[in-house]
Amino acid sequence: MRTARAEDLQTLYEMAKLTGGGFTNLPPDRKSLAAKLERTEAALAREDEGIADELIVMVLENVETGQVRGTCQIFSTVGQSWPFYSYRLGMLTQHSRELGRTFRAQMLSLTTDLEGSVEVGGLFLHPRERAEGLGLLLSRSRYLYIRGHRQRFGDKVIAELRGVIDEAGGSPFWDGLAGRFFGMSFQEADEFNAVNGNQFIADLMPKTPIYTAMLTDSARAVIGLPHPNGRAAMRMLETEGFDNAGYVDIFDGGPTMVGQIDQLKTIAGARDVTLGATHEKGGDKMLIATGRRADYRCTWGFVQEADGVVSLDGPSAARIGLEPGAAFTMAGRA
Repeated sequence: MRTARAEDLQTLYEMAKLTGGGFTNLPPDRKSLAAKLERTEAALAREDEGIADELIVMVLENVETGQVRGTCQIFSTVGQSWPFYSYRLGMLTQHSRELGRTFRAQMLSLTTDLEGSVEVGGLFLHPRERAEGLGLLLSRSRYLYIRGHRQRFGDKVIAELRGVIDEAGGSPFWDGLAGRFFGMSFQEADEFNAVNGNQFIADLMPKTPIYTAMLTDSARAVIGLPHPNGRAAMRMLETEGFDNAGYVDIFDGGPTMVGQIDQLKTIAGARDVTLGATHEKGGDKMLIATGRRADYRCTWGFVQEADGVVSLDGPSAARIGLEPGAAFTMAGRA
C-alpha cells in the first residue's frame, strides 16, 4: 500500500469501470478521479498539523509487476464544504386510549449528526486479487495511516457501505423515495452524484421525517442493507470496532457504520518498534507500516521477537524500504 500519484489515474479509471455503479467514491469519470488525485497531492504536501478538509487516496501496488490492483480513501473530515446528510432510523410510539392500542412507526429523519467525522471509503479490490488477505490490507492500512498522522483527524470515524442495487442496475431505495422527487432514474442520479456530489439530493429532499410504512415494499426491504458485494466489508468493519448505529445513506439506503478512532482494533493494538534485523522465513503475520505522508507504505510481514529484538522477513522489509535501525509500526492480524 502507498499513497496515490497523478500517474495512477488510468489504472484508477479502469478499476472504476469494474465497480458496477453506485460506487460514488470511485466514479468512472476521469475528471473526478483526477480531482481526487490533485486533492491527495495537496494534502500530502501540507506540512502543518491540524484538521483540514482533505482527501487521501491510497493504492495497492504489486511491487514485482508495478500493477495497481486496489484502492481506498480517507476523508479527513466530512461536512465542511457542505452539510453531510444522513437518514437516521428511529421509532415513533403513539398510544390511543380509545382504541386501547399502541402504534409504533419506523421513521427516517434527515440529520447532520455525523458532520466532522473522518470517513473511510472508496475501497475496491480487483476481482482477480480477492485472496491472501489483500482486502484486509486495503482496509486496515487506512487506520495505520490515521494513527501515524493522528493530529490531522478527529475522534469519530464512519464508513458508508453501498446499498442494494437490483439486477437492472437500479436502486429500490431510490425508486421508492428520492426518485419520486427528482424525476430521474437511479443510473442518471448515480452518474450526476459521482461527478457533482449528493448535495442536490439534500437540497431538494423533504426535510420532514419519512414514515417507512409509506414507502414501497421493495424500498422498505433494503433500508440499512449493504450491497451483496459489500457484506464482507461490513463484517471487516464490525470486527474492527464499527457499529451499525442506525444511519443510512440518503442516496441508496446503504448502512453507515460508525466507530471511535482510538478504539479501533488496528489502532489500539498497534506498536511502534525499531527493526533490529531481517530473517528468511517464519514469524507471526503482522501489518507493517512506515513513513509519513507521501512516503507512507504498508504491507503484510512476518515478525519475530526475541530478547527485545524485532526481526522482519527480508522480502517484506524490502517492499517498504525498511533497513535495520529504522522505525516502523506493526499491528497484529485481526
